[in-house]
Amino acid sequence: MIDFQNNDVIKLRKVSEDSVEKYISPLLVDGESIIGTYKAIRDFVVFTDKRMITANIQGVTGKKKDFTTIPYSKIQVFSVETSGHFDIESELELWISGLGKIHLEFTGASDILAIGKMIGKCCL
Repeated sequence: MIDFQNNDVIKLRKVSEDSVEKYISPLLVDGESIIGTYKAIRDFVVFTDKRMITANIQGVTGKKKDFTTIPYSKIQVFSVETSGHFDIESELELWISGLGKIHLEFTGASDILAIGKMIGKCCL
């Protein structure tokens, strides 16, 4: 599970959904579709049209996986920060009802405004 007490930053880059689909597809409900997939070294975050799913790959072999689902309805506040000339990373902060704050950094060609729009659409 995401450690809400630890403010470690997860740096994510956009990847194709094919790279994580075999892990995520058993978790998806009927009619749920993947909107965006972002990966760190081994861990990843998937945004669907209903929720955010995080995966923490554990152990040396990576066989043990911890999946955390956060329905958009539990997001109380969120913040997006776009990248600039010298700061090429964009950021997303989510405050989850009863749990705490999640801070994610996105590198490269991540469209943080589209993520923010999608979260807003699902929360409002």
